[in-house]
Amino acid sequence: MSIQNIYFISIMLLFVGCSSNDNTAPDTQLPVEPVNTISGLEYIDELVIPDQNLNGISIGGFSGIDYKNGTWYVISDGSDPIRYYTADIVYDQNGFTDIGINTMVEIKNAMGNSFNENQIDPEAIRFDKSTGTIIYCSEGSIANGVDPALLEIGTNGVQLRNLPLSDYFSANTIDNESGPRHNGALESLSISFDTNAYWVGMELPLIEDGPEPITTDTESPVRITRINKTTGVAERQFAYELDPVDREPALGTTFTINGLVEILEYDENKFLALERSFSSGYLDGGNTVKIYKVDASNASNTLAISSLTSAIYTKATKTLLFSFEDIRNQLTNTIIDNIEGITFGTTLTDGTKSLVVISDNNFNAFLPQLNQLIVFRVIP
Repeated sequence: MSIQNIYFISIMLLFVGCSSNDNTAPDTQLPVEPVNTISGLEYIDELVIPDQNLNGISIGGFSGIDYKNGTWYVISDGSDPIRYYTADIVYDQNGFTDIGINTMVEIKNAMGNSFNENQIDPEAIRFDKSTGTIIYCSEGSIANGVDPALLEIGTNGVQLRNLPLSDYFSANTIDNESGPRHNGALESLSISFDTNAYWVGMELPLIEDGPEPITTDTESPVRITRINKTTGVAERQFAYELDPVDREPALGTTFTINGLVEILEYDENKFLALERSFSSGYLDGGNTVKIYKVDASNASNTLAISSLTSAIYTKATKTLLFSFEDIRNQLTNTIIDNIEGITFGTTLTDGTKSLVVISDNNFNAFLPQLNQLIVFRVIP
C-alpha cells in the first residue's frame, strides 16, 4: 500500500499537534537458483537510489521488485503514467557496486491505452519465466469502487489478462460492512514454488474477517490465495495472522497500521512474509519492518469461508526470521523506510543466495523519504 495518505495524516496531526520494452540486460552476476532452506539472513549493505528523472518523469514509488534472467523489475505505485522499470543492480558479498534504472515501461489496459486516474494502484511485480510475461497486482481504489486486480502484461506493458478474484475481494461501497479496506487490499504476490500458480496476499483483513491491527493483540488474519496460472481459478487459500502495531504513536499523533506487504514462496507451502508496521510522529520514519518464515502446510483451506471471524480453522504458522531493528544503526540516518518489495537476487560467489528489499519513497510527497535498497545473504 502506498502510504502517502498515512504520512499526510501523520504530518497534519503533527503540526496540529514511455518507452522501451528492453528486458535483455546482460547477466553480469551468477543467476538465482531455487532456495529450499533458510535459517537466517545476514545483512550485507544498503544503497540509497538518488532522486532522479527518467524520460522527464521522476523515479520512485518502488512498491515491488523481482529478479529474473539477469534483469531486475521494479514497479512503481505512481501514476501519470502507471509504470514499471527495468534495472541493473550489482553487488557482491561486500556490498553494492552499481545500480542503473535502465528503462521505464508504461503499463496499459487491454486496448493499449493509458489507464485513467485511480483505476490502477500497482503494489507487486513478478516476471514469469515460463511465459515471458509480467504479473502484477493492484489494490484498486476501494473508496472509489475500483476492485483489486491481478493482471498479466507483456514486457511492452500492454495488458494480456485480468485474472478473476473471489467476490469477497470486490470493492464494497454500499454498506462498508464487508470486503477489503481502502489501501489495505492486494499488496503481495509470489509465483508458486512449483511455478504453476500465483499467490496473492491481502495487506489488511477483510472487514468481515477481523479488525485492523492495533498496539494490543487482536485477531487480524489476512487471506493468501493460490490462483492457477493457466485457468485463473483460485485453488487454495490460507489465513496469516498479523502482528500488533509495534509502537504507540508519538508527539501527540494517533495514526498506526500494520500489514502484510510482500510474500515469497521458497519451498512448497513455505513462504517469506514481509510485515511493515507504521506509527506516526517519529523522526526515524515510524516504520518497524520484519521478515517471517511462514509454514502453510497444515493450514486450513479458507476459500469457501465467507467470514473468518466466527469460523473454526487453522492458520499458517509464522516464525520471526529477521527484524530490521537489528540493523537500524547501520542504515542511512538510522531510517528504516517504507519497505514494500522483496525478491531473491543473484547467487553470491560463496554459493549462497541473496535477498533484496526495496522501499517506496512516496515521491517525497509529505516527508523526505528514501529509495532504499538493502541486500542480505541467505543463510541455509
